[in-house]
Amino acid sequence: MRLSVLERGHRLADRLKFWLVRLVSGHRVPDVVKTVLYRPEFFGHAMREWTQAVMRGSSPWSVGERALLAAFTSRLNRCPF
Repeated sequence: MRLSVLERGHRLADRLKFWLVRLVSGHRVPDVVKTVLYRPEFFGHAMREWTQAVMRGSSPWSVGERALLAAFTSRLNRCPF
């Protein structure tokens, strides 16, 4: 289910970034990015901190191995990474 507010509820600066990404890449900005930017004080800041800790924090796995696992999982779930 796609929330309509994620399609048109962003600040102008964010909408311009989405347009530029689509222009350069030919792809829409992933919904998770739109969600993080929509209400950063509610969800976005905490999600970014958690993602940084998981992907860049101390671990026996390298950053590349973690990125590969995330990409593989995304592929299995048929969602963009």
